[in-house]
Amino acid sequence: MADNNRILSIDIMRGLTLVLMLFVNDLYMPGVPTWLGHRAADFDGMGLADWVFPGFLFMVGMAIPYSIGKRISEAQGTYTIMRHIVIRSVSLIIIGVLMLNSGRVNPEFTHIGKNLWAILMYIGVFLIWNKYKEDEKNFFTVAGLRLAGIALLVFLVFRFRSGEVANNGSLITSWWGILGLIGWGYLVSAFVYLLVRDNLLNTVVAFLFFLALNILSKLGLLNVLNPVKPILGVVIEGNVPLIVISGMLTALVLKKYSISDSRKLIVTIVTIGILSIFAGFILRKWFIISKIQATPSWGLICNGISMILFGLLYWIIDVKKHIRWTFFLKPAGENSLTTYLAPDILYYLIWSTGIPILIYKQSGIPFVVITGSVIWALLMVGLTKILVQFNIKLKL
Repeated sequence: MADNNRILSIDIMRGLTLVLMLFVNDLYMPGVPTWLGHRAADFDGMGLADWVFPGFLFMVGMAIPYSIGKRISEAQGTYTIMRHIVIRSVSLIIIGVLMLNSGRVNPEFTHIGKNLWAILMYIGVFLIWNKYKEDEKNFFTVAGLRLAGIALLVFLVFRFRSGEVANNGSLITSWWGILGLIGWGYLVSAFVYLLVRDNLLNTVVAFLFFLALNILSKLGLLNVLNPVKPILGVVIEGNVPLIVISGMLTALVLKKYSISDSRKLIVTIVTIGILSIFAGFILRKWFIISKIQATPSWGLICNGISMILFGLLYWIIDVKKHIRWTFFLKPAGENSLTTYLAPDILYYLIWSTGIPILIYKQSGIPFVVITGSVIWALLMVGLTKILVQFNIKLKL
């Protein structure tokens, strides 16, 4: 997204979803109200945590028309853009699968402790995907660091053993992990944008196509595709792409009206959001609202919440210019991957000590638990800001 056309509310909402993600991931659930966490797979309803991930998927979609659109405006060839999309998507999928398997490490068979394996994995990720200041003087240094990261990850993958029957104890893709799902959603949606560009009607058709896939999948009418679901399941089930494309659709509305008529823009986005929530509750008659089951009712309701929230933030930040309060969200919004991954290294370092350093997690008092997780989330944004100052910043 070009800096001179940057919509600040996009960065701030992305930062907000990340801070909330850090918050809900840190919550010690036995000590807090259930509406803050994830609901069980068969529960008809959702908590705050059940919106956070689709909220971030929505923001991934909002960025696509700007990031890919910028490449198109720079006259980059279609092949070059496609290569960028594939590399970025595969990178997210790889990191997602590694993170997913970090909890499956069997120290006895791997001969590496679970915490150490995870710490080394994250070090490898940062070595490979860090945004280095590259020039002729440090070319070999940067190349050496990236090769070291690749070698480290290859070593960890070959050493990995879960001690489970699944895949003979090796890595599994399973549900691909959070970043893996984002990677698949980005891959599909970015190619959709490359195909339809800024055409609103065609984007709506793409959204309806994946909504139909989601519905048909949940009705069991796509079981004929089961043989390819281990690889293409995220695409076939439709839920993740429909959420990302919803964000993309919102961005296209934003591009169309943001300069000419901000009031019409906000009314349009909020109205679509309300209709999306209404449609979600209609579908609830056939599909429960469930994040774990990735139902279309859940997806539509989450989309509606995201649209309404973005409309509110756009009005506050980009129309009314009330931006001073956003200072604590901006680093997270501008450095989302770093913000998401860096705290995990701290977790594994803390767990390695065996000392209950995060004492608020030992409390059964909701106020203490919630306050502790809020402070943790804000400190992690501060950590990101410090890392960026030391040129440690992930960029895919």
